[in-house]
Amino acid sequence: MFTSQGPTLRELTVQALSSVERGYDLLAPKFDHTPFRTPDRYLDATGAALTRLGHFGSGLDVCCGTGAGLRVLRTVCQQQVTGVDFSAGMLEEARGAAGEQAGAAGPEVRWVRADARALPFRDAFDLAVSFGAFGHFLPEERPVLFGEVHRALRSGGLFAFPLGAPPPLGSPLHWSLLGFDAVMRVRNLVWRPPFVMYYRTFALSGVRGDLERAGFAVELYPLEEFGRRPDGSPKCRLVVGRKR
Repeated sequence: MFTSQGPTLRELTVQALSSVERGYDLLAPKFDHTPFRTPDRYLDATGAALTRLGHFGSGLDVCCGTGAGLRVLRTVCQQQVTGVDFSAGMLEEARGAAGEQAGAAGPEVRWVRADARALPFRDAFDLAVSFGAFGHFLPEERPVLFGEVHRALRSGGLFAFPLGAPPPLGSPLHWSLLGFDAVMRVRNLVWRPPFVMYYRTFALSGVRGDLERAGFAVELYPLEEFGRRPDGSPKCRLVVGRKR
């Protein structure tokens, strides 16, 4: 799962026994060499789908990590893009990567340290995206999270993110994710501070309801690059909430 440049088992153990913020501060220098970094195929598919929905003025990457998602915003936004994360270590890595690309054409890039549950923006963006971060929020936190993104968007603005279909019941991946979540729940029962990271708490039905209650009109777009399941449903969708 990890390259030779990724974290060691000892480093991962220390990170897992830390808070979410501290864990990601420690992981940040090697994060892009782990499977936790959103694969390029998801970023590219999202960017292609958003291009078909139009071009945007300003964009926000919620829980931006080391900044991989900014490549999507830079392709569809014309004015300014902003990455927000609560990990200082992640933002430092993102700034460094952006500095290496400083000569590239595109919108202005800025970075803000903040908790996604208390965003310091109001009516500021035309598009918000997020990649791979929702497992760090418990289901009961989603209304606050989605409400903050809603307030950060201008009227008619979009909140978009890819969401994969759950693996088939009985598949190795299903049992792997189930086991991971079980281990994390036990860890959080016996160890403080908690490290919130679950893979099976972000089901489409609940997410769609929370988005609608936050004030979004929700549309689903199949990402055909990932194919379809035997029943014909897409293996991955782009969830798009439009601020009413």
